[in-house]
Amino acid sequence: MTPVFAVSLDALTSADFWIGVGVLAGTYTIFTLGLQLNVGFTGIINFGQAGFMAIGAYSMGILVVRAGWSLWAALPAATAIAMAAGVLIGLPSLRLRADYFAIVTIAFAEIVRYVAQNARGLTGGNQGLLGFDDQWLDVSDTILGWLPASMQDQFLLPLLIVVWVTVAILTGLLMLLQRSPWGRVLRAIREDEDAARALGKNVLAYKLQSIALAAALGAIAGYFLALNLSFLSPESFEPQFTFIGFTILILGGLANYVGVALGSLIMWTLLEATRFIDLPLAAEKVAALRFVIVGVALILLVAFRPQGLLGKRQEMVLRD
Repeated sequence: MTPVFAVSLDALTSADFWIGVGVLAGTYTIFTLGLQLNVGFTGIINFGQAGFMAIGAYSMGILVVRAGWSLWAALPAATAIAMAAGVLIGLPSLRLRADYFAIVTIAFAEIVRYVAQNARGLTGGNQGLLGFDDQWLDVSDTILGWLPASMQDQFLLPLLIVVWVTVAILTGLLMLLQRSPWGRVLRAIREDEDAARALGKNVLAYKLQSIALAAALGAIAGYFLALNLSFLSPESFEPQFTFIGFTILILGGLANYVGVALGSLIMWTLLEATRFIDLPLAAEKVAALRFVIVGVALILLVAFRPQGLLGKRQEMVLRD
């Protein structure tokens, strides 16, 4: 008799599984560091992080494939473009109330995705954009050559190494920034914007800086996502990816950069491990069930540890 329910744990012992999870978790750690800066430290509800991710990834791809730039020149230029987009979206909308700003940012992310879908001459539309990762493949081969022979068949291992080195550097820099006078002003704005303004701080300028840095982090995450997929498609930047970032934020805890990395590892381990649940259901129902399982885990966490794994209760209350 064929079992109606089965869970295979064989994949969990595979190096390929953990390397894949590590690359995704590292990419979304960088993505969510931007959300942590906005939400956890500045009090800005940014639902448009996937839009900044798309702008960075597509700018890099277009500069390399269409304009013939070197990948290494395209990366800083694409980061600057994403930061400029953050400033442009923030200038007219950061004066709005928090909930209205959230609506503006999610609309912005959808506009970016639809432009990528329809500007076929630049982005390739739904057929996607290819050929931007040739120089990365050379670097990847070089890194593989440095590794023991037993590891040289792991194609994604160089990307895993680079992603997590980048995570460590960015997390360290953000923690240093947060302890600086600039970081303390962000906390003051989060706690009481009017009080910060009364002390002579240019609140709008600080919020714009926070959004621009989050956009840069989203763009960097977009590069790693693009290199992982070797393909750019509008479907890779749907709004659900921002909400995955918020889930990671809740798991790890507000105002804790290290918690972002832990939350991302747990989130993607759960999402990828639940692929191996074998049920007598259609594929799309099994895919939905995976998110149900993650949702139940999140509900339990919120019930028993609402501040997240590494968060503090006093960081949970945001300014109205």
